Amino acid sequence: MATAAVHYAAAAVTDRGCKRPSNEDAFALSVERGIYVVCDGMGGAAAGEVASALAVNEFMRQLAHRSAEVPLPEAAEQAIRAANHAIYSRSQRNRKLSGMGTTLVALLVDERRAWMVNIGDSRGYRLRNGRLEQITQDHSLVEEQVQMGRMSRAEAARSPLKNVITRALGTQSQVMADVFALEAEAGDLFLLCTDGLTRELSDSLIESLLSVDLPLNQLCERLVGAGNKAGGHDNITCLLVRANG
Repeated sequence: MATAAVHYAAAAVTDRGCKRPSNEDAFALSVERGIYVVCDGMGGAAAGEVASALAVNEFMRQLAHRSAEVPLPEAAEQAIRAANHAIYSRSQRNRKLSGMGTTLVALLVDERRAWMVNIGDSRGYRLRNGRLEQITQDHSLVEEQVQMGRMSRAEAARSPLKNVITRALGTQSQVMADVFALEAEAGDLFLLCTDGLTRELSDSLIESLLSVDLPLNQLCERLVGAGNKAGGHDNITCLLVRANG
């Protein structure tokens, strides 16, 4: 029996938040190519903005020119290596940008096949049948402690070290991303977001905010608005992708 085709729609909103003087997040999306990416830059002065923009642009550029013979997840890993090299080499040439880096979370779709890719603590989620599931795993010091049983989730949320990430794009000459293979179903809603959202809102609150029948851009605005209302201590970026039957 033939499987019904899945078509995608997407929207995104990025916001400076209530405390930060600038926005170091960046995102890009291409429904035609099935590529969606969100980055959260870090570094002194404007270096975070440079790193996140470089990552997004290089990631999208590499995938736009990929060979049809190269599987999408493999092409994504090649694009990440290219983005890492672009950021790292730029920081080596310019002392003002030394140490800059960025997180990256991406969704790649090919009909019903989908992959999430991440480096750092920007997250990827899937809402299916009203239930929100975190697909990616944070590359952070507190997450490692939780995984080893040395810290509870509640302790991790309160830890002064919760901002320390253990993997980032551009800070080292080599980097490895995690890749998660998924199968999309009609009705699935995928969320890519920076930690400016997840530091302010619990997964249960994000789930409730998304469980409303609204256009994707309005759902993004609901999330960002709730994050800012809860404190808005960091830049917030939300990118939603819906699989339609």
